[in-house]
Amino acid sequence: MAATGGCVAFSTVVRSCQVTPSPSSGNLRPNPSQRQFAVSSEIQFTKTVRSETKRTTSFGENGIFKEKHKEEAREGVTKEKQKNPYELGLERNESDEDRSRKSLKDYFEESKDLIRSEGGGGGGGPPRWFSPLDCGSRLDDSPLLLYLPGIDGVGLGLIMHHQSLGEIFDIWCLHIPVKDRTSFTDLVKLVEQTVRSENCHSPNRPIYLVGESLGACLALAVAVRNPDIDLSLILANPGTSFEKSQLQHLIPLLGIIPVQYQLSLSYMLSSMTGDPLRMAMDKVMKGLPLQQTAEGLLKDVAAMSSYVYVLASILPEETLLWKLKMLKSASAFANSRLHAVKAQTLLLTSGRDQLLPSEDEGKRLRRALPKCEIRRFNDNGHYLFLEDGVDLVTVIKGASFYRRGKCHDYVFDYIPPTPSEIKNICESNRLFMRATSPVMLSTLEDGKIVKGLAGIPSEGPVLFIGYHMLLGYELVPMVMNLLLERNILMRGMAHPMMFTRKKEGYLPELSSFDTYRTMGAVPVSGTNLYKLLSSKAHVLLYPGGLREACHRKGEQYKLIWPEQSEFVRMAARFGAKIVPFGVAGEDDFGEIVFDYDDQMKIPFLKDFIKSLSEEADTVRTGLNSEVNQDIHSPVVLPKFPGRFYYYFGKPIETEGRMSELRDKDNAHELYMQVKSEVEKCLAFLQEKRESDPYRNLLARLAYQSTHGFDSEVPTFEL
Repeated sequence: MAATGGCVAFSTVVRSCQVTPSPSSGNLRPNPSQRQFAVSSEIQFTKTVRSETKRTTSFGENGIFKEKHKEEAREGVTKEKQKNPYELGLERNESDEDRSRKSLKDYFEESKDLIRSEGGGGGGGPPRWFSPLDCGSRLDDSPLLLYLPGIDGVGLGLIMHHQSLGEIFDIWCLHIPVKDRTSFTDLVKLVEQTVRSENCHSPNRPIYLVGESLGACLALAVAVRNPDIDLSLILANPGTSFEKSQLQHLIPLLGIIPVQYQLSLSYMLSSMTGDPLRMAMDKVMKGLPLQQTAEGLLKDVAAMSSYVYVLASILPEETLLWKLKMLKSASAFANSRLHAVKAQTLLLTSGRDQLLPSEDEGKRLRRALPKCEIRRFNDNGHYLFLEDGVDLVTVIKGASFYRRGKCHDYVFDYIPPTPSEIKNICESNRLFMRATSPVMLSTLEDGKIVKGLAGIPSEGPVLFIGYHMLLGYELVPMVMNLLLERNILMRGMAHPMMFTRKKEGYLPELSSFDTYRTMGAVPVSGTNLYKLLSSKAHVLLYPGGLREACHRKGEQYKLIWPEQSEFVRMAARFGAKIVPFGVAGEDDFGEIVFDYDDQMKIPFLKDFIKSLSEEADTVRTGLNSEVNQDIHSPVVLPKFPGRFYYYFGKPIETEGRMSELRDKDNAHELYMQVKSEVEKCLAFLQEKRESDPYRNLLARLAYQSTHGFDSEVPTFEL
């Protein structure tokens, strides 16, 4: 019988996979003509046949996300599809991605079908791998992702993420039948042999192990036993904290007082569904009608209560007791070997986990594992992947945890944001955008200044060179408007402290910069600039860098650039257009009252700044102190919000000038020309904003109160 959704029942439409030993290496080798799976010698398993997908994913020259459908190829692209997908995503209350995303209800429905298919309903059979049919088509050279389930064992824990994960991974999920009693060590051998076989098949690609609770212990055990295989671990609420949890108290209760089992079922179900009230409030904040949200909440609660019997089928008393005992031994096994884990690890912990003390355990594991980052979900429960508002692909992209080779490449491993991700970023910055009400101006090829971004070249490579406003406040409006108005993704060259740390300390956690990485920021370096320009990207570079963004009192709108040219010859090598730009409005938004010079006069603050600077790599070495800058944050006194103004000057062509600009003097002359153009842009904005009748926030609010709060506020005449 086929399942209702993303997987096919094992009993009828699966094919067994035979494994052929490799005589040369002794490892298990898949048949080259038919992709197969490595298994332990005691256990056979099967895989569902992936249906032919109708969807392909590609990326344009400027890195923009595009989708193509076979029907569109035959019938032509519809008028709606020709629109900017990001702008279109904001216009819709619910994007296509949101509508296609499965729910907790689907988890129970498809789990019911899987259990029914196990040996004619008997719940038997060995553990086996399956690949969800609802996964999208993959990118070239996609890495393998093995999902290792928690104590439920169904293997559908990622059901809400199958479609998005399937775009960038080859996904296999482990299913452990209800009545299966395979030991933890045998499960380790099963996954281990699969990992070894696939590593032999594709030795240059990483293998991702995604595990939650029990599955996280399984992933750690496999990583310990295979230190020479390139593994990346994603661990959600790991079961390594079992001894400190309340779950261990269920073991004697289940053996003595079976009636308590019903209480444990209700307890686990409430933990699985998360906080319904919080999820309902999230929908209200997103603009959904309150009545519609309330009706949906009542429907969800009623539906979940009807699936208690499904959970009882997944974890009957004997199975739950077996899984808890296995979790206990798995926790002990993993904890005794944590020191030997060398794999790159991403920890996901929930602040409201009612089954395990995951928040504290995350802190402990982060200290114990050498290559470990952590992402916290303060308002979520134990079954993190089954809760609304959690998108695993977004988490992976934000943490720069996706790679297709031995090392992560910030340029070529980058996956552009989806319309729903852009929509979420816009919503989180809605108040800031309204407070600053940005004005965008650009220059056409004939030199005419126009409102909007029509003067920005559509085809790359393009290099944006401009003034870095105080603390980088200008970034969000600039990047978002360019994406929404022109469908151009600006790849920013950012300080290394947003990506790596030399040591732990007082700098903000790397998770603070996840949105920047999702939007395409890369560490500033000559290598990354070369890669971006060679891929015809639109690149943002601030020659003034941190020194300009954290300037001193009285230095607003002053360009603090290095004396020698840094980007001219690289731009000329690829024929990039250089777009100079200026930004004004920082003095309408805040005033520096305690700057770097003031802080360095206080001994303990001076030592603190020095310690901060030692935590991250520096951008420039060997340059004069005017450009170099210790990491610090000036104290800024907020003002009644004014307005931000952006002016992009006429693009400067470098195509065909490579030979000319090899000469150091010629390159420096162009460098100084770009600097002069940026200064002219700044002067133009500071002069013109004086005639803006809506420069003050109150004036803009008054205008929007009569014209609608989503209406565009006018500005000065050009």
